[in-house]
Amino acid sequence: MGRSGLLWLRHRLEVTRHGSGVLRRKLTLLAAEHDRLRRRRAEAARDWAAADAAARGRLERAMLLDGLEAIEGATEVPLAEVRVPWTAVMGVRCPGEPSVMIPQRPTQLPAPGGAALSQAETAYRAAALAAVRYSAADAALAAVEGEMAATRRRVRALDRHWIPALETALAARTLQLAELEAADLTRRRGSTRPAAPPGHTGPSDP
Repeated sequence: MGRSGLLWLRHRLEVTRHGSGVLRRKLTLLAAEHDRLRRRRAEAARDWAAADAAARGRLERAMLLDGLEAIEGATEVPLAEVRVPWTAVMGVRCPGEPSVMIPQRPTQLPAPGGAALSQAETAYRAAALAAVRYSAADAALAAVEGEMAATRRRVRALDRHWIPALETALAARTLQLAELEAADLTRRRGSTRPAAPPGHTGPSDP
């Protein structure tokens, strides 16, 4: 590996340093997104807690006014359907804004209770949506945290292993090539020195 190898090492080192810089910029952007998602999750947690508390309060009131039998009858509804779109954040696949499709009570089923139970049903629909939104926010935050951890590992591998190894190899190859060129120059100078005439042994005595 001569000078072309030296050029290859220099190029490889430049590419690796550039890659480390790109990953560091990615970490900066991911950190900003992480802060946004952390605030979003905290807000979703507060909304869920508030919606759950409101729904429980409505349910307790309905139980007092309509009775347990009416509440049990209110559970005879189709299952809810959760839809979660997926999006990409800095190359990270994350859940987007979810939706909850809660079917209305079939018309053939009479309303099992009065206004209090109807209000409780509405409150639990809101609580279900709040819970799904929190789950999506939590999953998005976890995905970004995982990508940040993986990116940090790649940066450490480049900065602590690959870049020092390439720098060492480049320095060694540069020194080796300089020594070879110096030795070659010495040989060339020796080959171009004029030869002494035949029979000449040195300067004549006066």
